Amino acid sequence: MYIVGIDIAKRFHEAAIIDRAGNVVVKRIRFANSHSGFLKLMEAVRKLNVTAEFGMEATGHYWLSLYAHLRQAGQTVHVINPLQSDALRSMFIRQTKNDTIDALIVAEVIRFGRYCKTQVAPENIVALRELCRQRFFIVDTASDFKRKIIALLDQTFPEYEKLFSDTFGKSSVELLANYTTPEEMLAVDTQTLADLLNKASRGRFGFDKANQIQQTAKNSFGIILASSSFALIIRQYLEQLKSFETSISVFDAEIARLMATFGTKLETITGIGTTLAAVIFSEIGGDIKKFSSVSKLVLGFILLLDSRANPNPKGICLNVVLLIFDERCGLPPTLPLSKTLLLVSSTKRNVLKGKTI
Repeated sequence: MYIVGIDIAKRFHEAAIIDRAGNVVVKRIRFANSHSGFLKLMEAVRKLNVTAEFGMEATGHYWLSLYAHLRQAGQTVHVINPLQSDALRSMFIRQTKNDTIDALIVAEVIRFGRYCKTQVAPENIVALRELCRQRFFIVDTASDFKRKIIALLDQTFPEYEKLFSDTFGKSSVELLANYTTPEEMLAVDTQTLADLLNKASRGRFGFDKANQIQQTAKNSFGIILASSSFALIIRQYLEQLKSFETSISVFDAEIARLMATFGTKLETITGIGTTLAAVIFSEIGGDIKKFSSVSKLVLGFILLLDSRANPNPKGICLNVVLLIFDERCGLPPTLPLSKTLLLVSSTKRNVLKGKTI
């Protein structure tokens, strides 16, 4: 049997083939990260007329397409962590980056068999993970747009923040979308403004609120230079926000649909909703039993908890422990709950600390 080591790159991969004794059979096969490139690799291996196994590093996301096509073709594929091949690379006299040598190193790592495979999650877990990651990307992007809008309002209408409890509530957004600057709010009839607010707030705001807005606008100390440009920018950002909110709703619906197919019990934990449960479940790979103990499971959970999605990681961590000790996840504890609680620090590095309680 031969071993095909592959050095992964964005546009072109390099492959090298060795036998079980470590002899180089094919020193270099350069092929594109494309369908034609994949066929070139498979044809080169087929010509050898010997069973082969493939090995590659988990480099960014560039390995996924090749991995998926190799698996679809019925090939055995080993995915390793780049740190494992780095250890073998240090044995070479010339330690500079060389794609051909890197491909041989990957093949050697597979030949020696002293490596831990990178776990590749099932397709439905990959789909859920990608949905969750993109959802949070959109949420973060929307937050950036909100900060930009507030910065612009601070310049054009600094008193605006006191008019509504939530600048991005429905009534406020509707007002800004139609009348963005103090000048525009003063130019419109008070009753027209009142009607707009009444409809947007479902009767909560009316003439009094419209009058308050115009009085505040009249005495505003915002900049008056290029106000029309500021207004255009704010309105465009508001349109983007509306689009982001629609996208988030679509993502949430699909995430909920996928989560319903797994039948997990993460959502029974107080403080964990469907979206956060999906994040945890997909990021750990969907198989809770791959953790040999409660401590390792909780450690994995803490690494995934992000303060932006969860304001109380310590509380959720404790609830996760309680859930496991309730034997709904079926993992044996390594230490009594009364003795150990893992806490996540507030530093950006998420340094883990152990605290006895």
